[in-house]
Amino acid sequence: MASVQQLKNRIRSVNSTKQITKAMQLVAASKMRRAIDRAVSAHNYIYAARDLFVYLSNICHTGGHILFKRREIKQRLLILVSSDTGLAGAYNSNVFRKYLAELKHDKEYGIVTDTLVIGRKGSRFATRLDNNNVIGAYERLPENPAHAEFSGLINTILDGYKTEKYDAVDIIYTKFNSSISQEVEVRRLLPMGYVSDEEAGQVEVAEYIKFEPRPGEVLDFVADRLANANIAHFLSESLASEYSMRMMAMKNATDNASFLSDDLTLAMNKERQAAITQELSEISAGAEAIV
Repeated sequence: MASVQQLKNRIRSVNSTKQITKAMQLVAASKMRRAIDRAVSAHNYIYAARDLFVYLSNICHTGGHILFKRREIKQRLLILVSSDTGLAGAYNSNVFRKYLAELKHDKEYGIVTDTLVIGRKGSRFATRLDNNNVIGAYERLPENPAHAEFSGLINTILDGYKTEKYDAVDIIYTKFNSSISQEVEVRRLLPMGYVSDEEAGQVEVAEYIKFEPRPGEVLDFVADRLANANIAHFLSESLASEYSMRMMAMKNATDNASFLSDDLTLAMNKERQAAITQELSEISAGAEAIV
């Protein structure tokens, strides 16, 4: 059984850790609110634009625009979105599990896969895998998607597809449903106008669309900007999910520290009471011996 002093030291250590996790919980909660606001504010715009481009692609109204061209997939670019730091629960492990499944799928179908990683944790994970071609890693990106530092990332993606180096570009990210519900998804960024079979029935656009001046000129201006907005939106959702999972992880750690501190305090009080009882017994025995 640990001594009273040892239990005191453990209680002090646990309470110190509790203060740290509580502070991290509050910081994550504050950042989560801002990240959610950014993700939600662009949600309607992104999905309305997606539905419009799906519609245009289906009616062959894209004028052969390079970002809409669908090719047989022989080489694919995967964008892996992870965090720069740990202590975010299962956030990174869930993304890595989906990433490994995608690599396995491509290997089975003879598809060459390149990876572009966002986040230090993902960079360390992907570079350790055998026969995995990581073409770039972006760490410590700013939280604001409009920042100029995103231009290098976006240009790499667009140039790779426009030059036909890649036949498809997919992003693996964590979709934000609520502060307690997040799920890893794989979304196709390029070619534009792509929609999965499950989503095909959800596309709703106006029956009549008028272009001014011409579809080709409109798409030249809009396609790149929407691809940019899509990537920024998925990064915002991932960031909101990361902070949500980090907040919950730190809350659970704080609660566990409280329970552990209570248990240690109870054990210390029992040990202290036992020591007092032992001393009283020894005093009584000594007094009786003298008599």
